[in-house]
Amino acid sequence: MIRFLFRFLGLMCLAGAFILLIYDGTKSIAGNTVFLTTVENLWNALYSPGLVTLKRHIADWSLSPVAAPFFAAPSWLALAIFGVLLILLGRKKKPLIGYAR
Repeated sequence: MIRFLFRFLGLMCLAGAFILLIYDGTKSIAGNTVFLTTVENLWNALYSPGLVTLKRHIADWSLSPVAAPFFAAPSWLALAIFGVLLILLGRKKKPLIGYAR
């Protein structure tokens, strides 16, 4: 059941990454410049109070050198990486050779 949930969430993340890639691509073509939606901009558009709270906690933990590149990354890339990791976590284990089950 958990593997199914990981695979399902991973596929949803990959679908969202594809939608964000198409969104950035069409906006870049229309504007004649490269446009990338960062994770920070996307999070701000979806739920800005959560971003303010998270940044306050990150500043308390002094993890901002680790978190700054994540927030500056393209949102489709971060979502695609997260989706691939979830799919890899949810895959079935390879059967061991020589062991009967």
